[in-house]
Amino acid sequence: MVALVTDGPVMWESRGVTETFTTALIAELAKKTGVCWLRYDEPDAPAGAPSRRAAWHVWHDDALHLVAGGDEQPLPGLDEVDRVEVTMRSKENGGRLVTWVGSVTVLRPGDERWDPATAALVADRLNLDDLATAADGWAERSVVLRVEPTGEVLEQPGSLSDTDHAAPPPVTGATTRRGLPRVLHRRQRRRPGLS
Repeated sequence: MVALVTDGPVMWESRGVTETFTTALIAELAKKTGVCWLRYDEPDAPAGAPSRRAAWHVWHDDALHLVAGGDEQPLPGLDEVDRVEVTMRSKENGGRLVTWVGSVTVLRPGDERWDPATAALVADRLNLDDLATAADGWAERSVVLRVEPTGEVLEQPGSLSDTDHAAPPPVTGATTRRGLPRVLHRRQRRRPGLS
């Protein structure tokens, strides 16, 4: 923003968003928020209907890192794609701020990036049974992914689309045991008289 001084009050003129600003915004959002939305061509999705899934992540070494499969979050087919769209929101109001394109890389044990990436994921992951063996469990049953920004930005402040990006929830076998109890109104407590 640039302040323009005129004879009257100060007016503000907005400049276009620069690539440096967008890169810094992506990094800052990824550090402050733990959830993003991923859009990619899921193998079992109907033709022409890319999947949109919420995903827990960690920002480490200038890229998003995720754990999928096994006992972790279901992101089917993400390890088979090269490109993914990542939508990030504001931590303050939850509004969409930026959508960028990332290249997906699978990290495997023995890769020089495996130990630092899994250490960052373990440090940020809640409710792990055993911190010392989490990375070994991921190596056996899950996949650790690195999503690195390509520089292609689809939406950013000043040029957000009007679409709501809504998508039907993924099919799941989860059910409730029965309907929730219905409460029509609460019984008001009668306060005791003071006299």
